Amino acid sequence: MLPVHEMAPVTAPLPLNEKARLRALSQYEILDTEAEEAFDELTRLAAFICGTPISTVTLVDKNRQWFKSKVGLNSRQSPREFAFCAHAIANANAAFVIPDAVKDPRFANNPLVLGDPHVRFYAGLPLTNPEGFNLGTLCVIDRTPRDLSAEQIEALRILSRQVMAQMELRKQLRALRVTIGEKEAIEEELRASREALLKLAITDELTGLYNRRALNERLDEAMRLANRHNWPLSLLLIDADHFKSFNDTFGHPEGDQVLRTLAQCATQLCRNTDVCARMGGEEFAVILPNTPSEGAMKIANRFRDALSNAPWAKRPVTVSIGVTTRGDAKEYPFDLITRADRALYLAKADGRDCVRHSDQLPAV
Repeated sequence: MLPVHEMAPVTAPLPLNEKARLRALSQYEILDTEAEEAFDELTRLAAFICGTPISTVTLVDKNRQWFKSKVGLNSRQSPREFAFCAHAIANANAAFVIPDAVKDPRFANNPLVLGDPHVRFYAGLPLTNPEGFNLGTLCVIDRTPRDLSAEQIEALRILSRQVMAQMELRKQLRALRVTIGEKEAIEEELRASREALLKLAITDELTGLYNRRALNERLDEAMRLANRHNWPLSLLLIDADHFKSFNDTFGHPEGDQVLRTLAQCATQLCRNTDVCARMGGEEFAVILPNTPSEGAMKIANRFRDALSNAPWAKRPVTVSIGVTTRGDAKEYPFDLITRADRALYLAKADGRDCVRHSDQLPAV
């Protein structure tokens, strides 16, 4: 038999559950992460309790041992084939203690004994996760032979559980962040869906303007504010002239393009506070808050002028416009719509392609 000092280092046998153990280790996503004070405090405490210059939280990877936390070492990892900790994780849940590595045939010629960090004494407690896998160790190392008391070993056991508890907490916090992120993503998706549904409920699909339902809601709001503060409020009702004839001549796709062009012209002329809507068919409406009769008439005529410069593909399209303005007394939206509709009827009766205000209506 060879003398101890001539024997080759003994490589620790792989645990029977090695593949599952490595999978479990990877789930903690801790390898190659930065140092963390929660682990460093436990490592320092282990070195203090055991009176050793070196202490590490070591995780045993496929081909290396990697130090999540370390006291008294400069390196962050070393080969698994020379690792004392690789032996410790195969030692069930018991402490793995080497009082003097030079006298132990398994380690006498180990590079970690013969060279830096010159290990003579080693004691490691496995880091056992809730599924029973030994992922690494909390260990203490000295450069001189020695031993630990039962109390010190028990203290290491308690600290190793705390290391594992920190790893579990870290894993759970990461999972919680993922869950929160998923929850926020779902909430954002639901919010976007609600906004899309709301927009669909109040938007005319063809033109992108408000629909009649939205117009009624906005007109009701505008009328309440105008009545409360005695502000001027005007309403335009716009009707495309001879639109049925246009549809019959050129077809509905071309008619749809006319409606979209009318909507674009109305949107370009309106202010941010104005509300443009398609009431249905070829009829549009524009709510003009804080706009007296004169201003409303100017906007209506500018709209007519804009149509003359619009890019009509088939033939120019004109509109008839009825305008009305809130009176001095408190009124209801229905009153405004009724007067604007009568003014629109007057514009059609006067030959179309013109603007008429409800003030021009004959007395009833």
